[in-house]
Amino acid sequence: MRIQLIAVGTKMPAWVETGFQEYQRRFPRDMSLELIEIPAGKRGKNADIKRILQQEGEKTLAAIPKGNKIVTLEVTGKALDTHQLAKEMSKWQLDGRDISLLIGGPEGLAPECIAASEQKWSLSNLTLPHPLVRIIVAESLYRAWSLNNNHPYHRE
Repeated sequence: MRIQLIAVGTKMPAWVETGFQEYQRRFPRDMSLELIEIPAGKRGKNADIKRILQQEGEKTLAAIPKGNKIVTLEVTGKALDTHQLAKEMSKWQLDGRDISLLIGGPEGLAPECIAASEQKWSLSNLTLPHPLVRIIVAESLYRAWSLNNNHPYHRE
């Protein structure tokens, strides 16, 4: 199974890239984690946020390979603990499709992205900085994988 993390925003600080890559490289070949960055629209004093969000949404949806299961990361999604995420990951594997996880920009995801999702996942009730979300998702997925595979990374 391939997991795609499609995130709005480019040119992340080095610590974000390092953190994400640390967990990305740990995944086994039969479950890869890939990052696709969608350029964020230019936001200024008089920016048309609705139009920017729509353009980001179009680019995000265009980056999803046909047939992938779409999971959006949203505050209003379902909160999962590590064991629940591990069970979800097992279900994703049994489903037989690759997964596209969508992370929006400063205003969140475009309504079209939310409408296309089959599942909504919430990391926290807190509003998290979008660059940090990449690292949290990568670590959470790796921890769930390690739990499912009796890898020593996850200890109870």
